[in-house]
Amino acid sequence: MRLFENYSLKNYNTFHIDVTAKKFVELLSIDSASSYFASNNDPSENILLIGSGSNILLTQNYEGTVIHPNITGIKVIHKTDDFVLVESGAGVVWDDLVTFAIENNYGGIENLTSIPGTVGAAPVQNIGAYGVELKDIFHSLNAIEIATGERRKFNLEECEFGYRDSVFKNELKGKYVITKIVLRLSINPELNIDYQAVKEKINERDSENLSIKDVREIIAEIRNNKLPDPQKYGNAGSFFKNPVVVSDKLEELQQSYGDVPHFVVDYNHFKLPAAWLIEKAGLKGKRIGNVGTHVNQPLVIINYGGASGNEILEFSKFIQKEVKNKFAIHIMPEVNII
Repeated sequence: MRLFENYSLKNYNTFHIDVTAKKFVELLSIDSASSYFASNNDPSENILLIGSGSNILLTQNYEGTVIHPNITGIKVIHKTDDFVLVESGAGVVWDDLVTFAIENNYGGIENLTSIPGTVGAAPVQNIGAYGVELKDIFHSLNAIEIATGERRKFNLEECEFGYRDSVFKNELKGKYVITKIVLRLSINPELNIDYQAVKEKINERDSENLSIKDVREIIAEIRNNKLPDPQKYGNAGSFFKNPVVVSDKLEELQQSYGDVPHFVVDYNHFKLPAAWLIEKAGLKGKRIGNVGTHVNQPLVIINYGGASGNEILEFSKFIQKEVKNKFAIHIMPEVNII
C-alpha cells in the first residue's frame, strides 16, 4: 500500500483534468486493502474509487480520500470441456484481460475489446459494446467493505446489473472496493456478430470461418476509427447513455426522420442511439472553446486542451438542452460526474 497527500489526479482521469485529492491511497494487495479499511473506518471520511479514471469527470479538487485499487494478476481457476473461469485482479487493464482470453481462445469477451479502464471498474458500470455486456460473461467478484475491511463475494444476481448500471452505482455506491473478478468464458464460443457495424465490416472483408480473434480485430478497427485516443484528446468515451423510448415516441420520430436506428428492449420499449440524436440536433463536431463533440462520434466529448472539468460539464448540459429542445428526449450522462 502507498499513501500520498495533496496528490494530482491528472494521470488518473482520461479527460486529463488537473485537480488534486487530499489523500490518495494505492492498494497493491487484498491483504493490505483489508487491513487498511479495518483500521481506517472514519464514517465521516469521503471516499472516491478510481481505477484509470476512464469514466469520470472531475470538476473540482477532491476533499477526501481517493482509493486506487492496483491489484494485478490473471489466472485460470477452473476449466471444463465447455467453459473456463478466469480470475483477474481489479488493477489489470481491461484490454489486457481481453488479450489473455483471445490468446487462449476463450470466447465471449471479444466484443468488449478496446474499452478503456481497469477490470475493477468494469462491473460497476456493467460495461458493454457491440451487443455484449459484462453481465453476459460474469461469474462473480470479490470485494472489501470500506467500513469494516471485511471481505465479501458477489454472484451475478447480487450485482444487480442493468444497462450501464449495477448495485455498486446505487445502494452499495462507495461502500465496497472490488479487488478481483471472475469471468465465465467459452471453450467453444459462438460469435456475436449481429451488430450492424460489425456485419458491414465483415462484408467488406468477405470473411469466412471467423474466429474470436477476427471479431476482436474488426471491433477494434471500428472503435479506433470512431473514437479519439485519450492520450491525444482527453475524453471518457461515450459521455451519454442511449435513451429508451416507448413505441409511440419511436413512431413519431419515424414519421419525421424516416428510418430511425433503434434496438428492441421489449415489445413497447426501444433504445435509441444518443449519437444519432446529437448528430440530428446539428451538434456533431460542435466546439465551444476547448471543448467539443468528436467529428466522427458525437457521443464523445473532447477536451482539446486546457479545459476545466466545469467547462466540460457545462458543454454536456448544452448538448442535453439542445437534444431535449429538438426531440423532447432527455439524454443522461454515462460518465460519473464528481
